[in-house]
Amino acid sequence: MVGPSSSHTAGACRIGLFARALLGGQPERALVELHGSFARTGQGHGTDRALAGGLLGFRPDDERLRDSIDLAAAAGLDLVFQNARLRGEHHPNTARLTLARGERTVTVVGSSIGAGRIVITAIDDFAVEITGTLPTLVVVAADQPGAVAAITTTLAGQGGNIATIKVSRRQKGGHAIHIYELDEPVGPDALSALLALPRVQSVRAIGRVDG
Repeated sequence: MVGPSSSHTAGACRIGLFARALLGGQPERALVELHGSFARTGQGHGTDRALAGGLLGFRPDDERLRDSIDLAAAAGLDLVFQNARLRGEHHPNTARLTLARGERTVTVVGSSIGAGRIVITAIDDFAVEITGTLPTLVVVAADQPGAVAAITTTLAGQGGNIATIKVSRRQKGGHAIHIYELDEPVGPDALSALLALPRVQSVRAIGRVDG
């Protein structure tokens, strides 16, 4: 990895990588809010450069991380950093990223929990728990009976083997977010089949970000 800190640099880079993948590519605009230790010491430890590098698609061992702020500007990424005190209980090394690409926007809250490991704790105000150690599908679907069964049956029919399932919702009868961690990534045919399901609003495939 590019140092100086696995928590402040490698983990931060992986949070950026996850958020980029969830958005579907490099953002055009990004507001990055740094919480706790990230806010107090992040600049000195390269957290800002690591997050910027992740948003550009750089891995934690990419030497370009050292120049990622300048490279982001050159790539047309409007990148703003702010210190913030996020509501609720959060790990000290936490960032909230609000990204935009065309008409699509996403907000991701992620924490670097040590030794380069991360946990994503919120996506667009849905509570989640994603470590990035496995290929992951993020599905937003109507909160209706049979939604999980329809999605898992479709995945099985496309050869996807599910390692874990987690479902979260804001309120009954609205929308729920489904997190499916898989043994192997699924292909475009599986994603198309999932999007064709009547209850499914969106599907995003995210590869491993821990390696």
